[in-house]
Amino acid sequence: MPLLQVKNMTHFFTGLRAVHNYNLEINPGEIRGLIGPNGAGKTTIFNLLTGVLRPTEGEITLEGTDIIGLRPHQIAARGIGRTFQNMKLWRHMTVLEHVKMAHYSQLSYGLTGAFFGTKKRVRQENEIEEHAHTLLALMDADQFADQKVLNLPYGVQRRVEMARALATRPKILFLDEPTVGMTPEELVGMMNVFRKIHNELGLAIFLIEHRMKVVMEFCQRVQTLVFGEVIAEGTPDEIQNDPRVIEAYLGKEEVA
Repeated sequence: MPLLQVKNMTHFFTGLRAVHNYNLEINPGEIRGLIGPNGAGKTTIFNLLTGVLRPTEGEITLEGTDIIGLRPHQIAARGIGRTFQNMKLWRHMTVLEHVKMAHYSQLSYGLTGAFFGTKKRVRQENEIEEHAHTLLALMDADQFADQKVLNLPYGVQRRVEMARALATRPKILFLDEPTVGMTPEELVGMMNVFRKIHNELGLAIFLIEHRMKVVMEFCQRVQTLVFGEVIAEGTPDEIQNDPRVIEAYLGKEEVA
């Protein structure tokens, strides 16, 4: 059984068809890519799969269980973590505070523990802090733990956002254009982080990305989306050499 399965998903915005007959299977540990021109519907697909939007038609199952109609935090609790194209970080908070806060849906000490500082609260708070530091070390960002996000380079902020997504302990990590705006040096560092996440945590990853270097080196299978429809799907080599993809997308993009 696939970890995530999508069948015939279609979505309309006030009569405009944004996604049509979309199908996807992601298996445990698999790395999938989604490419296409701006406005193709890629982020809309992420929003449909993570509960931000509800599809007009189709099926979405996670580990065989229907997740349509669940709210984003409920879907996150079931195993889908994500980052956003436009980072949603609180600039007045430190790096460590960001990652710790993402754990709080997992706490069970309740109001009594919060008010009276029970042993259970102390234990769980210590576990959260330890796990947050572990994730930041995985992101090569632990040295920034006590700094405010506002003061950090853009590439580091992206890694903080990824650490926060990992704090929910996902089975699949959705990355929405995680290298956008990065310098070549930041790009190399981020690709190393991708590999560490996959190798050390064994997560499945679903990636939206415009930089074809990332897609070709990192993804195992790739879909190309144009006007809300998948026009091609295959290995990176197959996609890179598909005439339909070259005409609709790659001919307009920087492949290197």
